[in-house]
Amino acid sequence: MWGLVDLEMLILLTMAIPTLATVGNMVIKHEDYRDTFTFACAAATFLAVLAILAKVGNGSSETLTLFDDLPGLAIAFNVEPLGLLFAIVASGLWILTHIYAIGYMRGNSEKHHARFFACFSFAIAAVMGIAFAANLFTLFVFYELLTLSTYPLVAHKGTDEAKQGARVYLGILIGTSIALFLFAVIWTYDIAGHLDFTPGGILKGKIEGPMVAILLALFAFGIGKAALMPFHRWLPSAMVAPTPVSALLHAVAVVKAGVFTMLKVGVYIFGIDFLAETGASEWLMWLAAFSIIAASVVAMTKDNLKARLAYSTVSQLSYITLGMALATSMGAIGGGMHIAMHAMGKITLFMCAGSIYVATHKTNISQMTGLGRLMPITFGAFLIGALSIIGLPPLGGSWSKWLLIIGSAETGHVIMIAVLMVSSLLNVAYLLPIVAKGFFLSSEDNPPGPIQEAGLFVWLPPAITAFGCLVLFFIAGDIQAFLMPIVGGP
Repeated sequence: MWGLVDLEMLILLTMAIPTLATVGNMVIKHEDYRDTFTFACAAATFLAVLAILAKVGNGSSETLTLFDDLPGLAIAFNVEPLGLLFAIVASGLWILTHIYAIGYMRGNSEKHHARFFACFSFAIAAVMGIAFAANLFTLFVFYELLTLSTYPLVAHKGTDEAKQGARVYLGILIGTSIALFLFAVIWTYDIAGHLDFTPGGILKGKIEGPMVAILLALFAFGIGKAALMPFHRWLPSAMVAPTPVSALLHAVAVVKAGVFTMLKVGVYIFGIDFLAETGASEWLMWLAAFSIIAASVVAMTKDNLKARLAYSTVSQLSYITLGMALATSMGAIGGGMHIAMHAMGKITLFMCAGSIYVATHKTNISQMTGLGRLMPITFGAFLIGALSIIGLPPLGGSWSKWLLIIGSAETGHVIMIAVLMVSSLLNVAYLLPIVAKGFFLSSEDNPPGPIQEAGLFVWLPPAITAFGCLVLFFIAGDIQAFLMPIVGGP
């Protein structure tokens, strides 16, 4: 069927179908019909992205321009490997996240399902716009739409704590966007005369000296969704949201949109070679390294499971920023691969955390002693996701970390290799004790009997994504080859 649809229409459908799901959730009253319709839209969006993959592969398409009233400021879309990988990850995980959210929302007796799934669907539409944006102006517009559509999700529970967390979330993301990101976009337009994403970048010969590093800093701190320290507080604050929202924030949409934008700016606006020649990203490399270690240390101090995973995400996102800042081909490819590898591993961990909450209403790690024996599927999936985040073979996270190590070696930054190694050890320290407490210790607080796995829709999705972590290990070479054109490779 999709073979009869031209590429431009397929690109538009990836945004139109989730938008249709948004409308459907607002007008369909019957809960089962509404959830089924949204699932169908999620599946159709994923199929549309796969149809784009079949048509374009890892090449680049012609630009589809919708609005071009101002010179150089068009709303336009195209396909290139990095954006297509992001779209595949986001649309594919939407299916599993939707199934999981149905089980979680019903199993936990959450309210306002229609509003929840409407905002969730529109967030996916915004993500597709970011993934296929042909220029920085289009990406900025959809970046802001993503922030606005996820704000109600963070505030979903309506408690004072949820409202405060949502205010921090919105305040930091909108504040960094308007004060820094928008200024960087305007400055880039003034320098280059356009904002089109171009292989090799658009700034070489148009800006020089310290101004390159200053412009990069505006982007780095303005793209708040990348959660680079010190603009990371919104991420732990947003953990007051229901667990499906946490999965959306950490794996499917928000933070991935941030680091994806960082990579796009580094590769297609500055250009990897230009960053290497000027040394403008050297400072960013060190800041990313600090964020990797500091966030991991903070994670070790958190007893609340979602808070520990949130700081883990802050650390892992900085891997991708580091890959861009290294300004080498392997660094950029490693960062791009880590978008997929981290998404699969971290969504597994967050869905497992939600499964534990639905079954036991326990949120603190200290309360989870002995639960692994009662919920072996959930804790087994958590173990696999954790090992992938740590970077152990045969799981996908090992390959992206390996490429980042190669990128660090290419630049002669031995300290960055040490940072990545120490980070993996810290990952072990804050993730594996959770599994050990669950499986190998017993507790009178969790006696055998009343506690069991949450419902099918809650434990099955993380089991599938845990298997996905294993699959990614064996197709990592294909993903690397798929991304090579972004750095001028075959």
